[in-house]
Amino acid sequence: MDLGLSERGRALRDAVATMVRDDIAPLDAEFHAETGGTGDRWEHTPRQTEILETLKEKARDRGLWNLWQTHLPGGPGITTVDYAWIAEEMGRSWLAPEVFNCNAPDTGNMEVFARHGTDAMKADWLEPLMAGTVRSAYLMTEPDVASSDATNISLRCVRDGDHWVLNGEKWWSTGAGDPRCKVHIVMCRTADDGPRHAQHSMVVVPRDTPGVELLRGMQVFGDDEAPHGHMHVRYQDVRVPLDAMLLGEGRGFEIAQGRLGPGRIHHCMRAVGMAEKCLTLMVERGAQRQAFGSDLNHLGGNSDRIAEARIGIEGARLMCLRAAWAMDEVHRTGEDMKVAAPLISQVKIMAPRVALQVCDDAIQIFGGAGVSQDTDLARIYAHLRTLRLVDGPDAVHLRTVSRAELRARGLR
Repeated sequence: MDLGLSERGRALRDAVATMVRDDIAPLDAEFHAETGGTGDRWEHTPRQTEILETLKEKARDRGLWNLWQTHLPGGPGITTVDYAWIAEEMGRSWLAPEVFNCNAPDTGNMEVFARHGTDAMKADWLEPLMAGTVRSAYLMTEPDVASSDATNISLRCVRDGDHWVLNGEKWWSTGAGDPRCKVHIVMCRTADDGPRHAQHSMVVVPRDTPGVELLRGMQVFGDDEAPHGHMHVRYQDVRVPLDAMLLGEGRGFEIAQGRLGPGRIHHCMRAVGMAEKCLTLMVERGAQRQAFGSDLNHLGGNSDRIAEARIGIEGARLMCLRAAWAMDEVHRTGEDMKVAAPLISQVKIMAPRVALQVCDDAIQIFGGAGVSQDTDLARIYAHLRTLRLVDGPDAVHLRTVSRAELRARGLR
């Protein structure tokens, strides 16, 4: 089992790390400080657009573009293990994932279009997404059902002649508030009987389809995360042609299984990078500040917290790399993604927990500054706490790990 970088992967990792450090991270604070004067929280200001587009052009020119597509034709020629190391570097900056066109939910949606989309879908949506000229949203979670069990999803999709008609609501639809968002991929219910995992389908809905209404932006700890945002969306008699359904009726879970696995591990890869950033901030702050005759790094239990942070980060990274290797093996052997699912669930539980603890310890050393707008720590904390819910809450992933452990022993 090789968890190291290939020669190609190392070159890309080093180039990404350099660009994040020198070009992208220094602009994070300025980008988020921009509020504009139009009153529209979802529009990028001219300066935000300038920052993003200038950085994206640099990334394209340096060949650091769409690095996520490790197993698709025309990809960067690297493994998922390579990408784990690369994505960790992206996790050190808020802007980096989008700058390299490696941001959620677009990566997952691009993979869906690449693997399951019609030629028309690829022309209309995949190509502009790959070019980074539009954004997309993935609509799965709903306000009125326990979406941790995705078989509860209830947004209706009913055939009416040559169209599908959709009615219902979704929320936490990441990216749906971005004015550059042009297309939704929607998980919907198409049957009420038969096998539980054959009652749902995925449908492609252009954002400007009549009946699609953005009700509100969802707030995370009081922050609406504009201009990208998570939205509460209503579909009211939304009509799309029959060929807007991906793969066919009842195959939504089949598509979701392939989409969510990579997405979960990409989040974890970036979380490791966030943890490294928090540890760096914590140690630097501790060295700079004096109290009770000592610098903060040697005061109270802070030296132990530094050690625990390093141990936790190393463990989370290794688990992430192990899951990435398992995904590479799935692609190499053609096995079902379910083989890698327990490992993906393990790191989906561990990485956000570890990173969240490191962030919390960093906040403690920063004191009041740690929860203020003067550092990235409050924003990182909110993101990492949310990550324990994103793409399945901890309890669901614990269930996956437990069931796999029991099956391995012939138990149920």
